[in-house]
Amino acid sequence: MTAIVGLSGTEVAALAEELADLLTDTVHGGASVGFLAPLDRAEALAWWRQRAAAVEAGGLAVWAARAGDRVAGTVSLAFPDKPNSRHRAELVKLMVRRDARGQGLGRTLLTTAERAAVESGITLLHLDTETGSPAERLYTSAGWTRAGVIPDYAAEPTGELRPTTLYYKRVGALAG
Repeated sequence: MTAIVGLSGTEVAALAEELADLLTDTVHGGASVGFLAPLDRAEALAWWRQRAAAVEAGGLAVWAARAGDRVAGTVSLAFPDKPNSRHRAELVKLMVRRDARGQGLGRTLLTTAERAAVESGITLLHLDTETGSPAERLYTSAGWTRAGVIPDYAAEPTGELRPTTLYYKRVGALAG
């Protein structure tokens, strides 16, 4: 049984070891989530510990999928701090452990973040993902709209520059 739970900053810090394992598994599996391979576990751990402060400050919301005794996936919403952008959020770091993929966990995490965005008054979500990645199928099938492609936007874990596709989704009062 997998449970999706919203995490406080304290909980992110407490789960940093498991979250670091998830991040390294994701990067070593070839996903472009902002890190190069091989990702040092200490670097992944430090990165997650830094996220704890952002959660406490209200600039980031994190959900974790717990499968048994470990974190099997995560998703986050990053909230802008500018007055003219408080209606939107960026969906970031949707990650699922390689051995937990193909079971609908990514979609469940995505839906969780979308619903939480609506509950917090967000009306527009946006994200970027590596062009041609399996994630594109997920976002398209979940009703996200492709806004365009930026060439050579980010390096995949091997260091090769790849294009990224930008997506957005109207949610809540503006959906439809």
